[in-house]
Amino acid sequence: MNKKKRNIILIAAAVLIAVVAIIVAATQSRSATFKQDYHIADTSTITRIFIADKQDHHVTLQRLADSAWTVDNRYPANQPLVDLLLETLRDMRIRQQVNKNAIPNAVKDLAARAIKVEVYQRTPLINLFGGRLQLFPRERLTVTYHVGRETQDMLASFMYREGDKVPYIIHIPGFRGFLTPRFPADPLKWRSHVITDLDVHAIQRIELQLPDTPHESFAILRDGNGFAMEMLQNHQRVDGFDTARVAQMLSSFTWLAFDEFASIVPNSFADTCVSGTPRSILTVTDTAGRTSRIATFIKYTNPDDLAKMPDPELYETFDLDRLYAIVRGDCNRHLPENPGQDTVLIQYFTFDNILQPASYFLGKDIKLNQ
Repeated sequence: MNKKKRNIILIAAAVLIAVVAIIVAATQSRSATFKQDYHIADTSTITRIFIADKQDHHVTLQRLADSAWTVDNRYPANQPLVDLLLETLRDMRIRQQVNKNAIPNAVKDLAARAIKVEVYQRTPLINLFGGRLQLFPRERLTVTYHVGRETQDMLASFMYREGDKVPYIIHIPGFRGFLTPRFPADPLKWRSHVITDLDVHAIQRIELQLPDTPHESFAILRDGNGFAMEMLQNHQRVDGFDTARVAQMLSSFTWLAFDEFASIVPNSFADTCVSGTPRSILTVTDTAGRTSRIATFIKYTNPDDLAKMPDPELYETFDLDRLYAIVRGDCNRHLPENPGQDTVLIQYFTFDNILQPASYFLGKDIKLNQ
């Protein structure tokens, strides 16, 4: 190849690269107009969302290969809440531009209190001919929003998108409410409350220890295609258990969740409640060898609250609706790694079928060896 042809090829390549660069830059740039491109039309391309607020809370939501989401790549996410966030990013629209005279105050307010939301998507580096030619897909930061307070009519939120000249008032058409609460930065808000999501066929062993009545402690373990019952005190199997009650207990583990994290309770009060012997210790093992352990503790009524009541003697010492629980490990199939343990609140209503003594499953006529 002579020098002239080589120069022509180099020039043509340079021109092609320049054209592609111009096209890519044009597709990525935006102007502050009322063009309704504020939303993300295809949320299935979103791979990661980072949210941070001015109170030093921050969280990263990450999509896994099976479309499940994790919180900080450690905990399973609350999927309905993630779905609501994705729907918000898809459905939000510009209602109007901030009034020219109000822009300085809006910008000042956003700088002081806005929630930062970074959205990462898997997109092609080169996207030509209406998407018919897509090359070099990769994850990249595509848009950053700063979500501010609600409008006076409580039907929209102030937002600024990096790259725009001015902030906008953003709403979801047909939705009566503002959008700010849909972008919490506190990781606990995003974490799933599900302890186990096991199909009955995935259960290997359920063990319930009752420290105050050890003769009532037992285990339900897989036995071929069925289950057997074993007393923990003497490790002997027993016959004649109520199969309907056992089946009801096992079915509870298909979706077993706690009520809320105990972070709302003063640490000193919670520590006092969980420092003693557990009321019960429930251990769940699945066929893959993963284990969840739930230790429950009686929840006393907060003495500070009782002191404020007009007649404290009329109120129960114990909380009649909820227990404390320390949850460790996980039989949730979406968990990427062992998350450690959490102190949570659980409801008697949810756990009543599970935390029953052995005599409940054996019947009144069967005497247990004590």
